[in-house]
Amino acid sequence: MQRAAQYKVTRVINPGTNIKTSKAAILMSTQYTLVSAAVGIHPNEDVQLDKSKLQELRTLARHPNVVAIGEIGLDYFREITPPDEQRNRFRIQLDLAAELSLPVIVHCRDAYEDTIRIVSEWQACGGTTSEPGVFHSFSGLETHANMAMEKGFYIGVTGSVTFNKAYTLRDTVTSLPLNRILIETDAPFLSPQPKRGKRNEPAFVRWVAEKIAELKSVDTCEIAKSSTENAQTLFDWNN
Repeated sequence: MQRAAQYKVTRVINPGTNIKTSKAAILMSTQYTLVSAAVGIHPNEDVQLDKSKLQELRTLARHPNVVAIGEIGLDYFREITPPDEQRNRFRIQLDLAAELSLPVIVHCRDAYEDTIRIVSEWQACGGTTSEPGVFHSFSGLETHANMAMEKGFYIGVTGSVTFNKAYTLRDTVTSLPLNRILIETDAPFLSPQPKRGKRNEPAFVRWVAEKIAELKSVDTCEIAKSSTENAQTLFDWNN
């Protein structure tokens, strides 16, 4: 947190992946003023989201430091959890987010068509349509990014945009409007190229901002400013 502050990181969102880590995220948010929490069940968690666990998640989500439901979504790359269960769990947590008027942090890997379809069905049935959330650590195609943005979502850009062979991702990021980009770390994973192979941390987000600025031919400060404003809008931060 000291290094993050040194590099002018003003807010950090620490998402949970299950009940235990969601509780830990909330605890950290009470210890560091820079940190807000998100709570959710990640698609790769082998957890049955029954009524009891859903109620526990609902209670956690009502904590004043919780700003989103996440990390939730679909992961067809690993498929640790059967796809049908992933889809069911995703829908349940989308409904919880709408119930509590919270945005969602969406994990999507090799599952963009199903993820966008489920989001579309959710919104058509009364789900959140204005500032619904962010497609975190985006790894899809430009067409997927456009479909997500049409649904009101932001696109999260992580250190992977700096990787030497990330040509397609860089082309996609170049095409994104600044008012739809959120810069992220996905710490402790996906450290940017200068720190690749090492443990990622919030201070490293500066390399993500620098790469986006290079791609879009603008000053890094402009990327930092727009991402901060986008986060303030999405997560309803007043400062």
